[in-house]
Amino acid sequence: MAASPAERERALRRRRRRERQAVVFGSLVAALAIGGLGSAAVYTGAMTVPFLDRDFTTPSPTPTAESLPAPCVPEGTLPVGYSGIDLQVLNGAGTAGLAGTVAGQLGDRGFEEVETGNYPGTYRGETQVLFGQAGLEAAYTLAAHLEAPVLQLDQREGAGIDLVVGTEYTTLLDPAVVDLDPTTPLEPAPSCVPLEDALLTAPAPLVSTAEEGEEAEGGGEAEGEEPADDGAEGEG
Repeated sequence: MAASPAERERALRRRRRRERQAVVFGSLVAALAIGGLGSAAVYTGAMTVPFLDRDFTTPSPTPTAESLPAPCVPEGTLPVGYSGIDLQVLNGAGTAGLAGTVAGQLGDRGFEEVETGNYPGTYRGETQVLFGQAGLEAAYTLAAHLEAPVLQLDQREGAGIDLVVGTEYTTLLDPAVVDLDPTTPLEPAPSCVPLEDALLTAPAPLVSTAEEGEEAEGGGEAEGEEPADDGAEGEG
C-alpha cells in the first residue's frame, strides 16, 4: 500500500533533521580534533603562537613622596645656623598640641623662626622633613635632631622647610648626641641621589592648614591647636 502524501512529508522532515544533526555533530568533532592537535603542537614546540612569546610585564607603580630617595647634600656643605632656619612644624598625628610642643623644644635649642600648623591628613610615620632646593642645607641641619627622618625634596620656592610630626613620633634626639659641628661638612643621607636627579621627580609643595600668623617662637601654640598634656616630655 502506497504511503500517503502526509506520511511522505513526515519522513522527509525526519531525514532532514537527522542530516542536520549529523552535520552539527561532525563539525563539533572536527573542531575538537583541530583544537587538540593545535594544543599538542604548541605544547611540544612544533608550533609557536606569537602572543604567547611576548613577555608580560606589570606596570611599575607611580612612586609616592615617601618612596622617593632623598637628595644628597653637596660635598663640603656646612650646617646652617639654627637662628637662620625658617621652620614650620606640622602636626600629622592628630595629637592635640603636638606641633606646639615640638616647636617649643626646637626653640629651646636655638631655632628661632618656628611656626606651627596641621598636616593635611595623617602622617603614619615618625618624622618627615619637606624642603625645596634652597632649603637643602637647612633640612639636613634639622634632620640631625631627629631619629631616622624622611627627607623629601619638593618644588617649593625659597629656603623654608616643614617638619611633619607623625603618629610614630616619640621625642627629639638628646642634644648630647646631635652630631653637628659648624666647621664640619654635613653627611649625605643613606641611599641619597644627586640633587639633579631628585629634582626630576620632586612633587608639588605641601599645602598645610596653617594660617598666616601662626607663629610659635619660644614654644607658642598655633591657633586651633589645643595645649599638649602637662606630662609631655620636654627637651633641655
